[in-house]
Amino acid sequence: MTDKTAAKPETTSVVIPAFDEGTIIGTVVSDLLSIGSWHEVIVIDDGSTDDTSQQAAKAGARVIRHPYNKGNGAAVKSGIREAKAQYILILDGDGQHRPNDAPRLLSKLDSYELVVGARATSTQASVIRRLGNGLLNRLASYLTSHPITDLTSGFRAARATHLREFLHLLPNGFSTPTTTTLAFIKAGYSVTFEPTEARRRGGQSKIRLARDGAKFVLIILRVITIYSPLRIFVPLSILSLTGGIGYALWTIATEMHVTNTSVLLTVLGVLVFLIGLVSDQIATIRAAPRPLD
Repeated sequence: MTDKTAAKPETTSVVIPAFDEGTIIGTVVSDLLSIGSWHEVIVIDDGSTDDTSQQAAKAGARVIRHPYNKGNGAAVKSGIREAKAQYILILDGDGQHRPNDAPRLLSKLDSYELVVGARATSTQASVIRRLGNGLLNRLASYLTSHPITDLTSGFRAARATHLREFLHLLPNGFSTPTTTTLAFIKAGYSVTFEPTEARRRGGQSKIRLARDGAKFVLIILRVITIYSPLRIFVPLSILSLTGGIGYALWTIATEMHVTNTSVLLTVLGVLVFLIGLVSDQIATIRAAPRPLD
């Protein structure tokens, strides 16, 4: 039987991953506590070198400290495991999310299993980041046939049991929001995106263009392999087969022979399709929710 207890601050654990956010984390926690009586506010200090833990505890949060920096995703997973309430609200520790938006996200959980705070494009940090997020959103929307307006937002709310179903899928890095959203959609859960405005980040962003440019490409590949590989492999296969067969017909008509290039393109098209089938089966197995004890 499904528990119909409403999602509200009293039934919600707030999970805040933080790394070297000593200058802002106290304000984030204080602002949250000022708008409601949360079941608990958990700050996961991911091996900070500053006073993040002390400032969070001083503001009234329960602090869990990693002995070293494991990554944003690892911090989120620690928080999900430790949360004691029925619902979990996750937000970044850099102050970009507005705590006043939190009750609005929770209210949507009456109708949806995952509610994502979708940042307005105009409030996102830089042009490069906007372009990158826009590309990811379009790719994910195509793969899922579901309109996705902010795939990488770290501001989200869900029932704790649903989040724990997918802990085995979540990476330790910054692609945790991406993976969570796609996993929920693939499992058939209802997902919605609630418009929010992002504030200027406190401190410095932990994302670096050179380092994370490669990670961005890996996130795209992860999106493809987690959700629907055939949506990518089938068009590529058709393109290669069409090119190979078309070129073969043209060379037969004009030169009375088949070239190695046409044979290679045709074989490549078949191989790409077969790889897509295998990838789709692997994705289905990996994305299947694990039973909870």
